[in-house]
Amino acid sequence: MEFRGSSAYDQEDFFSTYMKRRDRKDSPNNAIEGPIIDELLSNVQNKEVLDLGCGDAVFGRELLDRGAASYTGVEGSEQMAAAARLNMSGKNGTIIRETMESYHYPKESFDIITSRFAIHYVPDIETLFQDIHKALKKNGRFVFSVQHPLTTSSFVSKKTGDKRGNWIVDDYFLEGERKEPWIDQVVVKYHRTIEQYFRTLLSCGFTVKDLREGTPMREHFSSEEEFVRRQRIPVVLAFSCIK
Repeated sequence: MEFRGSSAYDQEDFFSTYMKRRDRKDSPNNAIEGPIIDELLSNVQNKEVLDLGCGDAVFGRELLDRGAASYTGVEGSEQMAAAARLNMSGKNGTIIRETMESYHYPKESFDIITSRFAIHYVPDIETLFQDIHKALKKNGRFVFSVQHPLTTSSFVSKKTGDKRGNWIVDDYFLEGERKEPWIDQVVVKYHRTIEQYFRTLLSCGFTVKDLREGTPMREHFSSEEEFVRRQRIPVVLAFSCIK
């Protein structure tokens, strides 16, 4: 069965397995992507933050603990949204059960808009980036990560959810839908080149201030073997932009 957007996370087994994998210290989320996003976001003191595809909003709780004025999380999965509401208990945070495509973006309302490993599920990034630009205040920041295009170009080498030992890069310049075998299901993602992300951001009015490809840092890994493996190919692409 194929799942689009956040729908896979409403499958009980998929949700449970995903949460266990994500919580591993050496997962790409924790060992690579997390430190990059923390660095790109930098100071969040007194900032109004919108998080698109917020998942369980643990990140939102962290941002509020770091001094963010408010946090709004947008999440399409009912199971994830329920987990997010629990994590927002007692915090100045709001969880909205919408997809990032269906969410109504209020004009000039946020200092920071972020999205972590979620935009590669969206078929139309031009409309999304236009909405995000509209919702940011003057000089507001847009910081996001996606799965690196070298890994989304082809999933031929990924027959199961197990660790890959090799990666086939093929059809790189053929942008569009890809079907990834993941956690015993098939999820639909959208492959785009780095150039397409960059040029779309510019066309929507953003200035790109920084770009990262997830260079692994030894201090973020507990396993030497996993650190060495992660040096073979990039798995994260992250942008820091300003309105």
